[in-house]
Amino acid sequence: MTILRDISIFWAMFHVIFLFLMLFRSRFTRKRTIVAAVLGMGFLMTANGIGLVLVGFDTLAKLFLFTCSIPSFVFFYVMSADKRFRFLLSFCLADTTCLWVMAVTNLMDYYLGGGKYVLLLVSRLIAFPLLEYLAWRYLRKPYLELQKEVKKGWGTFAGMTMLYYILLVIVVQFPTNIVERPEDMFLCVLVLLLMLFNYGTIFTALYRQLLVYREQQRARNLLEQKNLLETQLENQQRIRKMKHDMKGYTATLSGLLSDGKMEEALTYLKGVEAEMDVLRAQFCGNPYVNAVFIHYAEKFEEIEADCRMDVQIGGEDLPYMDLCRILTNGLENACDALKGLEQEKRKVSVRMKYNRDHLVLRIKNKCREDLHVRQGMLPVTDKEGSEHGFGLITVQEAVERLNGEMFCYTEDGDFVLDVMIPCRTF
Repeated sequence: MTILRDISIFWAMFHVIFLFLMLFRSRFTRKRTIVAAVLGMGFLMTANGIGLVLVGFDTLAKLFLFTCSIPSFVFFYVMSADKRFRFLLSFCLADTTCLWVMAVTNLMDYYLGGGKYVLLLVSRLIAFPLLEYLAWRYLRKPYLELQKEVKKGWGTFAGMTMLYYILLVIVVQFPTNIVERPEDMFLCVLVLLLMLFNYGTIFTALYRQLLVYREQQRARNLLEQKNLLETQLENQQRIRKMKHDMKGYTATLSGLLSDGKMEEALTYLKGVEAEMDVLRAQFCGNPYVNAVFIHYAEKFEEIEADCRMDVQIGGEDLPYMDLCRILTNGLENACDALKGLEQEKRKVSVRMKYNRDHLVLRIKNKCREDLHVRQGMLPVTDKEGSEHGFGLITVQEAVERLNGEMFCYTEDGDFVLDVMIPCRTF
């Protein structure tokens, strides 16, 4: 009847891989990932099958860490989009969960099925698909979202799962299978129960992290909407003022023309045109992008900051939604940072132009002397201190949607935000 045991082992190995793929973010396309997994894991399972025939179950069980776990770890690590602790947690989570199911079904078969392996096979045929359904239904979506958005805090959880994996392997398999060591049975049951509470703690903590992230995302979106609404309101007020002023301009021009004062009327008309240009503050031909620049030019003027804008784009058909999101959050961060500085240090410059095949944006502003940001890192938010923070995450997300690149860093007392967006995007 050992054939039933062997079938159940290969059934379990297949589902370990399947469960891991559900929680795994590959850096390759779905098709390439599936093909690579089938070929690579197929070879590994075949090799272990041959080993099972040659050396037997007990010997292979002791070597399983080296014949399957470590090779599969290296294989998937190369393919993974997540590195270090995020990958380690996902790998150990899938392996330990499946190892837990194998240990429990093994004990059930020994004590309830007489060790005939019939119950072992039947229980595993049911348990693994049920486990995958629960993981797909309740775990996969939030877990993948966490891996994508939460960059820190994975080390402790990864260490816990790795230690439990090692502990479970030792308790169940060393020096012999647990069913041959009745004196250690109570210890094994305690370890199995403790793992349930351990994983419950991990999932609860991860879910709370997800809730915190979503709340931060919601706060960023609300702030962004507030800034855009303020921009629209100010533009409407400016238009109403222009309409009101036009009545006075029209009356004056009508009076001059009625009196035949053509030269005076022409001079007055040029003055009106100059004033209208000031009111319009035409930075570029795109009305949406221009509105954002107008709004923040006035905000910088309110805090008496030295603002220099060099905008060299026209009225092209730009992806203005994401572009306005980038500008709004970048300029809002700069404005917040300048508010905390002394008057003479409030300086900001904005450059936006085309550079070969890219639309290039640079926002550069003075910042606190104790702020140090290395290129490739995002500073931590500190709203009480009015510093750069959540807005940069929103900028990064918008840039990624446009297939562009974002860099931020501090240099000689300045905070620099660089954005490059390929022109083929629009």
